[in-house]
Amino acid sequence: MQAIHDFVATADEYLWGPWMLAALALTGAFLTMGLRFIPWRKLPEAFKLAVQPSRGAGDISPFQALMTALSATVGTGNIAGVATAIYFGGPGALFYMWVIALVGMATKYSEAVCAIAYREVDELGNHVGGPMYYIKNGVGAKFPKVALVLAPAFAIFTALAGFGIGNGVQANSVAHALSENFAIPVEITGLLLMVVVGLVLIGGIRRIADVASMLVPSMIVLYMGAGLIVLAINFAAIPDALALIFTSAFTPTAAEGGFLGATVMMAVRWGFARGIFSNEAGLGSAAIAHAAAKTDDPIQQGLVGMLGTFIDTLVVCTVTGLVIITSGLWTSGANGVALTSAAFDSTLPYGGVIVAISLALFAFTTLLGWSYYGERAVEFLFGIKAIVPYRIVWVLAIPIGAITSLDFVWLLADALNAMMAIPNLIALLILSPAVFAMTRNYWPKKE
Repeated sequence: MQAIHDFVATADEYLWGPWMLAALALTGAFLTMGLRFIPWRKLPEAFKLAVQPSRGAGDISPFQALMTALSATVGTGNIAGVATAIYFGGPGALFYMWVIALVGMATKYSEAVCAIAYREVDELGNHVGGPMYYIKNGVGAKFPKVALVLAPAFAIFTALAGFGIGNGVQANSVAHALSENFAIPVEITGLLLMVVVGLVLIGGIRRIADVASMLVPSMIVLYMGAGLIVLAINFAAIPDALALIFTSAFTPTAAEGGFLGATVMMAVRWGFARGIFSNEAGLGSAAIAHAAAKTDDPIQQGLVGMLGTFIDTLVVCTVTGLVIITSGLWTSGANGVALTSAAFDSTLPYGGVIVAISLALFAFTTLLGWSYYGERAVEFLFGIKAIVPYRIVWVLAIPIGAITSLDFVWLLADALNAMMAIPNLIALLILSPAVFAMTRNYWPKKE
């Protein structure tokens, strides 16, 4: 077992090495320039489209598709991931989280555009799509042999990765957050989660979307509200915090207190890595949710889709990062959830409890969102007959994840996430001329 653990650890280190981070960043930069910076320039229009009544074929509204995608992305990365980035990369890591999010908006836009443009209707009448479908129907039209390999590869990696990053890790996070703050046994939490998630999954994407549309805005408002109160109290420290972020992004950060110091490359590496872990731009996962949207216009859903990266990283992660830095505790030597909880608790009564509740809600919704991603992946591989068995296995895995040490699961999930990104990035580059052409045609007079 130790040999397998070491092999996966080595593979994970390689897969998430500089070449992968560069590939994700450069693909995002290429798409941003090819789209003439539309993801940045059309941000107000994107918010308008997100709340407009849905039009066209599909299963859920564009807003529900965005909330479903956010349910899977707004999670432990927004609380623990930001703290980890700052712990290893210094305050400058937050700057590089912004950078990867800005170019990641174009990546997420392109994923959602392709999700609508190349989706299908399955035997049950559901609209299904995502990277496996735009590889099959888009890339396959140009390079059929390439698509024959990449489409099932993406589906396999997604179905397996879901049990790590979307199931075991999330169930474990909820169980331990409730255990540490409210003394609820992890076994009880695991069983309750199993029942509640099972009841939601019975209703399929429509019920998942209904729950996500109710919970996601509420949990973001709760967490953001607490964070903004902390920042209001620490208002005088914000200018120095921002100065520190920008200075540390381009010069090494000296060791101080429990902080061991960080080079610029460490800031880049951890900022990019935790930013991608949080918003999933480039992994292709969110495209699976956007494919179910009630719309006949790929560009409109692309605009709605890119809001996921904006909200996740440029809004929620930014608040987390500023709370940590303005608290001064980033040099304490604490890491992960402990650092974020301490930063909130140092300024706000019951701040740590609010972080624990937020983490539990974030992780719960991630369980729902990723269950849908995995379900669509196995449907692509084996047909609709595989949906119910997959749901059963997914639900039964939850209490196991709640009580199990997940070091190995984290490593395996991280590696599988990187392997999801490879076929997805190849597909986006091949389909980029089509995405650029559809985008130009949407604004024939303005662009």
